[in-house]
Amino acid sequence: MHSDLAAILREKLARRSALVVPGCHDALSARIIETAGFEAIQVSGFGLAGSLLAKPDVGLVDMKDILDQTWRITRAVSIPVMADIDTGGGNALNAADVTGRLIAMGVAGVNIEDQVFPKRCGHMEGKQVIDADEMAGKVRAMADVRDRAGSALVINARTDACAVFGLTEAIRRCNLYLKSGADIAFIDGIRTRADIERAVHEVNGLLSVNLMDAVTGVKTELVPIPDLAAMGVARVSIPVASILVMHKALADFFAALHSSSSGILSGETYWVSGFRQYTNFVGLPEYRTMEHEYLPAPAAAR
Repeated sequence: MHSDLAAILREKLARRSALVVPGCHDALSARIIETAGFEAIQVSGFGLAGSLLAKPDVGLVDMKDILDQTWRITRAVSIPVMADIDTGGGNALNAADVTGRLIAMGVAGVNIEDQVFPKRCGHMEGKQVIDADEMAGKVRAMADVRDRAGSALVINARTDACAVFGLTEAIRRCNLYLKSGADIAFIDGIRTRADIERAVHEVNGLLSVNLMDAVTGVKTELVPIPDLAAMGVARVSIPVASILVMHKALADFFAALHSSSSGILSGETYWVSGFRQYTNFVGLPEYRTMEHEYLPAPAAAR
C-alpha cells in the first residue's frame, strides 16, 4: 500500500492541476487535514520546529526527530505524505541515507532544499543557498536510492535562490535539479502571479508553488487555486497554516481562561470540541471494542 501511495501522488501531480498539499505539524493535525478532504499532505518543517521545540524554523530540529515525527504522521493517515528533510541532513551521502529511510517508512514524497545549513523558513530574511551543482549531486544521490529500491517516491527539489539571486537563477536551478532526477521543482518565495506564470513556462517539468497560510501568503501573491491549475502548476503547498491556527486557538483560549474572574468558561462551548466528538475522532470506540474482545471481562468493563 505504501508504494501505491507514492504512485498515486505521482499520478496526481502529473495532471498539473494544482494539487493542494497542506502542511501538518503532528499526527493529529494530519488526520484533521485528511478528514477535511485533502488528497495529500506534507510534513511542515516550520510546524515541526514550533510543535516540537517552540522554536523558529532555523535548522534546530534534529533529523532523528524529523524522521520520528514523519513516521507517526504517515501511520496516522491513509493519503500520500510528503516528508520535509530540510537540506538533507548534510551532504549527498546523508541525503541518500535519509531517502532510504523514508522509502522504508512508506513516505510518498520528499522535499529537499538548496539552502546552506542551518536553513531557515523560505519566507524569512537572510537566506543563503549552496552551489547548484552540490544540490544537483544530492538530488542524483536520492534519485539513485529511489530507483534501486524500485520506489515511486516523488522527489521535490526546492530552490531558495529566488530571494538571493532572482527568478532567472531560480528557474535555472529548477531545470538542473529536474535533469538530475527530481520529479518536481519548487521555487520558494516566488512573488507574483506573473512570476508564477513565467516559471510554469520556463521550468522543464512539474512546478510547485507555496501559498504559506492561504490567508496572507506572506511574501507570495495569493493566486486562487483554479487559476494556478489553469496555468499548469502541479502542486500548491500550504505549509504553515496548521501550526499558525493551533497557535492562535491555544493563545486565545488560555488568555480568556486566565482573565476569567471565575477561572472557568462555563458554557462557552465554541472554544472546544466536545469530549465525545474528540474521542470518537481519535478512535476511542474502536479501542473499546478491542478491549471487550481481547481483555478479561472485569478489565474491559472498567
